[in-house]
Amino acid sequence: MPDINADAQSKRILAVDIGGNHIKILADGIEERKAKSGPKTSAKDAVAAIQALAHGVDYDVLSIGYPGPVKDNRPSLEPVNLGPGWKDFDFEQAFGKPVKIVNDALMQAIGSYDGGRLLFLGLGTGLGAAMVIENVAQPLELAHLPYKKHGSFEDYVGRRGLDGRGHKKWKASVFDVVSRLQAALLPDYVVIGGGQVDELDELPPGCRRGDNRLAFVGANRLWTDKALII
Repeated sequence: MPDINADAQSKRILAVDIGGNHIKILADGIEERKAKSGPKTSAKDAVAAIQALAHGVDYDVLSIGYPGPVKDNRPSLEPVNLGPGWKDFDFEQAFGKPVKIVNDALMQAIGSYDGGRLLFLGLGTGLGAAMVIENVAQPLELAHLPYKKHGSFEDYVGRRGLDGRGHKKWKASVFDVVSRLQAALLPDYVVIGGGQVDELDELPPGCRRGDNRLAFVGANRLWTDKALII
């Protein structure tokens, strides 16, 4: 297997963002390319889709954002919104190239990081979360923590909360959840991204609006930022 500790500054990086609806890739010299994904998409299906999207692209290494927990550079749990076969899947073996795989929220957090203590929250189907503290990147699993009487954070601030409770109540829940997490985790600033951030006409205090394209900035930093500790 190729040496992942080789000098990455000269490596050509293929950035991959795996989501419940699309798989996206980006590399120097090409525009973003994407393919559909869904509840039947397995890890092997994703590899085939990435290889097809990357046809004609020269790359040496890959950065992959995965919608779930990651341990030892492999998915540690099956994803909620995709098909089977992800847990412990060996992407390095599948591609025959060095791979760095992290939680997708963490990859966007890394791309959004400006120093200090960052809390990233991704409002989407659920709630993605990660922190970067003095260059130490830490994924978080906050979505299913209990919230109110019979729900979780995800139930109130994810897509179900928006669709089921209406925009006004959903927004109030977002502001409340962000305030609770700020009090608990003491970030210097919060970046709110994800597909539902556009539903917010204003942001809670201490927050800035994220950009999904920053996931690709994070993908490059995984290989090029020597100060970053993952």
